[in-house]
Amino acid sequence: MNGIVNLYKNKVLAGERLDKQQALELAECDLDSICQAANEIRQFFCQNQFDLCTIINGKSGRCSENCKYCAQAACHKTKIESHALLSPEVILEDAKKLESQGIRRYSIVTSGRNLTEAEVEQMCECIEKIVNETSLHVCGSFGLLDKSAFIKLKQAGLSRVHNNLETSRRYFPEVCTTHTWEDKIATIQMAKEAGLEVCSGGIMGIGETMEDRIDMALEIRNLGVHSVPVNMLNAIPGTPYEKEPPLTEDEMRRIVAVYRFLLPDAFIRLAGGRGLMADKGRSCMESGANAAISGDMLTTAGISIETDYELLGELGYEVVS
Repeated sequence: MNGIVNLYKNKVLAGERLDKQQALELAECDLDSICQAANEIRQFFCQNQFDLCTIINGKSGRCSENCKYCAQAACHKTKIESHALLSPEVILEDAKKLESQGIRRYSIVTSGRNLTEAEVEQMCECIEKIVNETSLHVCGSFGLLDKSAFIKLKQAGLSRVHNNLETSRRYFPEVCTTHTWEDKIATIQMAKEAGLEVCSGGIMGIGETMEDRIDMALEIRNLGVHSVPVNMLNAIPGTPYEKEPPLTEDEMRRIVAVYRFLLPDAFIRLAGGRGLMADKGRSCMESGANAAISGDMLTTAGISIETDYELLGELGYEVVS
């Protein structure tokens, strides 16, 4: 099996792309061998650069969509705080605080299928304030917007749009039925047409197979996405997944390592659920991951920025701006 890992590692280092069958074969190999090779691929293509970002829950709860993993869906009986879209002043204050802690990338996340026209205008005002008064790169996760909305947001200073595929085309209907996988693909394509970068990944541990995970990674590669969040399900009471056991650190290491083989020059970003790992994601950062969301998640606690900077320093990473 080590021979297969080395063979595929050398193919990737030579600029070749692995196909689905090769990725499935790789995923069955010895874990430590895959992870070591993935780390070598990461160092070759990305050196020791690490992309750290934070998020703010800009609009919380009462979401019309029925994504089974989400605490903010109105159809789920969760105990989360709901609030309307935060004002530009409140978001700017939070952005400045995080900038002072060393953060360089800041993302505003809103619940709901999409923003209304009025909310898009409010977000444009907010983004302009952040761009003018900080040095932060501003990202946004605003649902299924159209191209005209993305153009307005880019003109305001938005640099990147986040829209997770969540899982494979095959498995998506098991996760959500109020919108489709194709809706997400169309949204990503419109964001790219508007000149925005895209951040897109998925959630692991929601009943998907390794084949589903690989299919999603291949689609992300086809879309030309270079920021790829890898979330581990944090089962929230009141959601359909509330009794799902968390993945192990070894399972997450294997996913991250396979993703590095398929997406050799991407920022593979540890995201939701990282706080469930005893090592706070360290082993994944030694297996190909080179990005993370720091601080709190949308409705759950995360890992402090100070803790992350200490960990990244120990691992020899340099946080990029």
